[in-house]
Amino acid sequence: MSATGRALMVVGQKRFVATMRKAGADMGELKGVNRQAAEIALPAVSRLTPVGDTGRLSKSLRVGATKRAGVIRAGRKAVPYAGPLNYGWPGHNIRPRLFVNDGVAQSEDAWQRPYMDFIEKTLSQVKGA
Repeated sequence: MSATGRALMVVGQKRFVATMRKAGADMGELKGVNRQAAEIALPAVSRLTPVGDTGRLSKSLRVGATKRAGVIRAGRKAVPYAGPLNYGWPGHNIRPRLFVNDGVAQSEDAWQRPYMDFIEKTLSQVKGA
């Protein structure tokens, strides 16, 4: 598993989702697992988030999930600088800080656990069938 962009993603996630479907996994449950993983990673991302005068960037952090991925979002309409701060903007001499990416990577050992539990549960159901 690895972190890319603003989302927590399983390497080969398309294949992972297809394999879990074939194994009879509850894909609705996978959405919950994705959310749980994102919630586990959020504190690490929050610790690395730059704090300016207002703290609006840190307050804008939130999690989301689909059946395909857990997501940590930074920024809103009132905080349009989240992307440039995380990824950089060379044309404006803004270096990338990668606070979202680094926080997700630093917490990987912790957020992998819900995925491993989901896989083990699915495999035990296949074995028991």
